[in-house]
Amino acid sequence: MLNPLRHSTFRFLFASQVLSLTGVGLMTAGLSLAAWRIGGASHAGPILGLFFALKMIAYVGFSPFAQAALTRIPRLRALVGLDVARLLFMVPLAFVSSWWTIAALAFVFFAVSSAFTPLFQAMIPSVLPDKETYSEALALSRIAYTLESILTPILVGAALLFMHTEYLFALAALGFTGSAVCLLLSRGGGDVRVQSQDPFLTRAVRGLWIYARTPRLRGLFVLNFGLSLVMAWILVNTIVYAGTRFENAEQVFPWLMGGYGAGAALMAFALPSLLRSFPERRVMAAGTFTFAILSPLILLQPALPELVVLWASFGAACTLTLTPGGLVLTRSASDTDRPAVFAAQFSLSHAGWLVAYPLAGWLGAAFAPATALIMLAILATLVTIAGLAVWPAKDPDLREHSHPDLPPDHPHIASTHRGVHAHPFYIDELHPRWDA
Repeated sequence: MLNPLRHSTFRFLFASQVLSLTGVGLMTAGLSLAAWRIGGASHAGPILGLFFALKMIAYVGFSPFAQAALTRIPRLRALVGLDVARLLFMVPLAFVSSWWTIAALAFVFFAVSSAFTPLFQAMIPSVLPDKETYSEALALSRIAYTLESILTPILVGAALLFMHTEYLFALAALGFTGSAVCLLLSRGGGDVRVQSQDPFLTRAVRGLWIYARTPRLRGLFVLNFGLSLVMAWILVNTIVYAGTRFENAEQVFPWLMGGYGAGAALMAFALPSLLRSFPERRVMAAGTFTFAILSPLILLQPALPELVVLWASFGAACTLTLTPGGLVLTRSASDTDRPAVFAAQFSLSHAGWLVAYPLAGWLGAAFAPATALIMLAILATLVTIAGLAVWPAKDPDLREHSHPDLPPDHPHIASTHRGVHAHPFYIDELHPRWDA
């Protein structure tokens, strides 16, 4: 799985991703501590809830429009500019003290991040065009996300031994600075731009247009939403379950989430081999089904060691569903359209989380946490079955089709017999319908 790191361009891009994730993690920790500093025990929760609600709104609402605004800028230059913008926001965040000012700055920061992430993700397939190598790169990316969630709290704890909480934003700025430097050193995949003359709004909705007309992408959205229902329970209710079950949340919660992270990382190592043997559709569905099948074990009230293993299994199941999405997006759009499609995925997936997070929180409060998990697992299973129905089981990349509406001398069909040909099929101006 380390094969992608032999590619010098990807090494720098991967380093940029790690530093960017670290910067976002430190910035998020700084927001949490700022909410506590401003609101105290009585108001910190609502303030932090507002911050994260603004994050989701920015991710859902701004990503497609940001990609449309950046289509005519070389990708590498755009990414470096976005990193510079993000690090500049760290300066005022370190000094302001009113909650509404922090909320406004955080909202703009997350809007900028909504442009960075899908544009960065869309650049990797052009650097690693081989499917197997790209799948290994996706697994490395999943490990980076998992390790960031584990290591950032440790880094924050160590930093706070020597500095005040406000300086976490300065550390985050260093992360974004390092990310920008690594992007510049990569010198790869940055010259791709879209020479589209379409109006801005047309460019903004292009990714959603492709998404809506591609059956496998509609299925991808449904499968991701199914996973988000149960994964949201892990992120929202693990602390509640640890506290109610063991009455010692501070010590039990890190063990459970550590097990979750370890399971997610270990499955990432095995995933490239699975994707060589099974299609993405089957692997992704297996992840959510596995999560749902294992969920009733929580009713047996296992001891802590068994719970850590169960949470590790949950993490492994989440990796199965989340990670192959990049492969699906890559084979569903041309290189120039990939940023728009990745932006659509970024926006739609976070829209799903906007539903999943409050639903998991409400069910966890209305019922026992274990009961809420079973209810969400049943719902996730039904959603996953619906996703399999939306995403055809027979889903080849090469599709034989014709263009009766095109003149015989059109460059797209001039070399084919009666215009019938087969090639990797994407939704675009020449192929506006999947049944074309």
